[in-house]
Amino acid sequence: MKGRAAIIVPAYNEASYISETLRTLRQHPSFLDCWLVVVDDGSEDGTGVLAKIWADDVVCLHKNEGKGKALRQGIEAVDADYFLFVDADVGTTARYTECLLSIVRSGECEMAIACPPATERGGFGLAKRLARRKIRQITGITIQAPLSGQRALTRRAVEAVKEWDVGFGIEAAMTVDVLRAGLTIREVPLVIRHREHGKSLGGFWHRGRQYLAIQKVMAKRREIGR
Repeated sequence: MKGRAAIIVPAYNEASYISETLRTLRQHPSFLDCWLVVVDDGSEDGTGVLAKIWADDVVCLHKNEGKGKALRQGIEAVDADYFLFVDADVGTTARYTECLLSIVRSGECEMAIACPPATERGGFGLAKRLARRKIRQITGITIQAPLSGQRALTRRAVEAVKEWDVGFGIEAAMTVDVLRAGLTIREVPLVIRHREHGKSLGGFWHRGRQYLAIQKVMAKRREIGR
């Protein structure tokens, strides 16, 4: 089953990485029929200007709204049957996400998630473990890469997501909602590489915000399920 496909790339101050990521997506043979949308989430470093060189459409938000809301804005900007979410900082490894889109287009599952390799330069994995534990408590299913931003979804899976304006908690919230809707998920090992914050002050600040967002959205999902 082919169907129309769109690639959504949310980006906030990613001028150092956005061109390489978009060029990789734009030039990949498997993505030639895909509409490439970048959502510039209130960037202040020229991310949106660079994105316009490669993207079919650049949605510019006047202020930083958060990843979840940026993704939703991208979805609303295009009419598609399948959606591929790609983080702006994955560079040339964006080419591997072709596998995710192929899987959902084939009808094998409703959402395919990239499961990247572990890295030694990352943090302590607290946010990932929290998301994995909360998803298991709510749905009974263990997801190995609950925070992976590289995901392909059918239109039905997108419509199953109850709330998008949850910032860095969007991947965990998305996973719970898709599973609760009775839709199938498949995780796929892919060699995806991100910019790594590492064990720096900036890295701890980023992961701290992510941890709190996950706590908040998962608490809300548990209440909804009662």
